Amino acid sequence: MFTFTEDCKIGIEQIDDEHKYLFGLLDKAYILVTTDYHSDYYQQLKDIIAELDDYAEQHFSHEEAYMTQICDPELILQRSQHGFFREKIREFDFINIDREEDQQRVLSELVAFLARWLYRHILSSDILIGKLPPLEEWMIKENPCEFTEEYLTGIDFVDREHKELFRIVDNANQLVKSYDTSSSYDKIIDILNELKDYTKEHFGDEEEYMESIQYEGLPAQKRAHEAFIDKMENIDLDKIEEEPQEYLQHLIEFLLSWLINHILYTDKKIPLVKNTMAID
Repeated sequence: MFTFTEDCKIGIEQIDDEHKYLFGLLDKAYILVTTDYHSDYYQQLKDIIAELDDYAEQHFSHEEAYMTQICDPELILQRSQHGFFREKIREFDFINIDREEDQQRVLSELVAFLARWLYRHILSSDILIGKLPPLEEWMIKENPCEFTEEYLTGIDFVDREHKELFRIVDNANQLVKSYDTSSSYDKIIDILNELKDYTKEHFGDEEEYMESIQYEGLPAQKRAHEAFIDKMENIDLDKIEEEPQEYLQHLIEFLLSWLINHILYTDKKIPLVKNTMAID
């Protein structure tokens, strides 16, 4: 069973309500696919897909209008993710489901896609809506990648690792600004791989600490971490070759924005418990 829980709320009532409704559609499909008695679900499956298509379109329209109103810097990325969702749902609508075994297969695929996409989209993208300064103000900072005191959590190893993440992002940002098509591609790939590897290491350390202190926010942290890693794992290398500076600059902005937001609104809630095993 899929339930819309507190850790999926972003704090904007209309958007949260619409996310809750989408979770309800996911749960409706899940109930069909897990019921013991399988009958002909042709019309029910068609209805779910149609409702998903219609309601997602309505929700995305509301979300994008709100982001436009507040000049949210993630709007372009959100539009791209919404477009991917629309295309995927419409692909399901064209699959032949005349046979009951095909209906079960498509239901299973639909549930897997919706669960993965909803959790990761909400926890890696929607959670940022309204929490970041407009892009113009953000980029006015002399060095937006500088690790400052406002990001300190008070947990020594977490702060050290966050500082290192900022350093890697800053290196990537500097390279993107001076991007040279003849020599920079391999360097940026190396830096992105370094960032991905170090991020996994950091998340592992952070989760180990939270587990050691039995922190109740650990499950939500894990979901957020998984969403970020998924973003890193799915960097479009073709886009880097086609339009390197534009794509990479937007990627850097996303990575930095996510990191800052995650530290300020999630990691700072992790309690400092003394006499626990230090993580080097």
